[in-house]
Amino acid sequence: MKITKTEIYKYAIPMLPFTIATGTMHFAQNIFIRIHTDEGIIGVGECSAFPMIAGETQNTCFELSKDFATLWKGKDALRIDDRLNELHLFIAGNYTAKSAFDMALYDIAAKHAQQPLYKFLGGEKRELESDLTIGIDSAENMAATAKKFVDDGVTMIKVKLGKKVDDDIERMKQIRNAIGEKTVLRIDANQGWEFNDAVKALQQLAVYNIQFCEQPMRKYNDELLPQLCKLSPIPVMADESVFTHYDAERIIRNNAATYINIKFAKSGGINEAIKINAVAEKNNMSCMLGSMLESRLALTANVHFAMANKNIQFYDLDTCLLGQLADPVINGMSYDGMKLILPDGFGIGADVDDAYLKTLENVII
Repeated sequence: MKITKTEIYKYAIPMLPFTIATGTMHFAQNIFIRIHTDEGIIGVGECSAFPMIAGETQNTCFELSKDFATLWKGKDALRIDDRLNELHLFIAGNYTAKSAFDMALYDIAAKHAQQPLYKFLGGEKRELESDLTIGIDSAENMAATAKKFVDDGVTMIKVKLGKKVDDDIERMKQIRNAIGEKTVLRIDANQGWEFNDAVKALQQLAVYNIQFCEQPMRKYNDELLPQLCKLSPIPVMADESVFTHYDAERIIRNNAATYINIKFAKSGGINEAIKINAVAEKNNMSCMLGSMLESRLALTANVHFAMANKNIQFYDLDTCLLGQLADPVINGMSYDGMKLILPDGFGIGADVDDAYLKTLENVII
């Protein structure tokens, strides 16, 4: 099945400012692609650039996408490993840009097999529920947001931290006091703390019944994670410390985390996510499936992947709910409360409205 052309769009989505420890995003810096084949099957893919985490921007992803599309033109879309290896040989890293092309190939393969993606990946439909995330703000505003979430039926909340440690402790105190003890709380420092502050935060926040803490320190401090894990009463989840399955092997070998967070845009897509999860599962380590600021299209692919991998026990698939001011996705996943619902149909089962795409900068290769 030969690739004939690729549509590439600067898939910007306006949103309310969303703040984490390393910066504030004012719009979703996404790329959307459609890969066309000579058998009439079209695969869709989306990546979401988060510069302060993955080191890529919408502009870098757009330029690389032109190169990737040129590299693949005329080649077999069903030879997924060969196509992805070509990208890795062409340029190191740049996993965010690669993840859109990975996703489109899996969409094509599942459509060719006449299966929904989760079934193509060996899974079956099951009940999954996502958390809902609160960005960094004043303690009072974050507590009020948490209270509204709970009043709306949210059962799991992820809280962004990683600023001044005493302020972060106060944030969690006010949030837990506002929502009571029943709601699951997770925290994510996004590399914001130094070692001593991480120790202080995790030891003092344990009283608020925190399920786990994502990425307390910068990844260049990974050698300190084993010591932090010993001192912390709260389980540590590696996020920015794990881009690839080689990173996962290192973290597990060093007893440097309890859990791993997998993200397509961080790791290059479904193919590498399978490898990371396999390493974790082999070592009896559960994973979370997370995301950057994807629309419902890439989120749909994420839900398919989660359905296919029972070792993924935690779901942070709420990005289109984090202040995005447009939803141009046709079909795709939906929410029942925070439960994740997949459509029927082959492949990913989602696309982007052509009327929206016509407003975006684009190129066809």
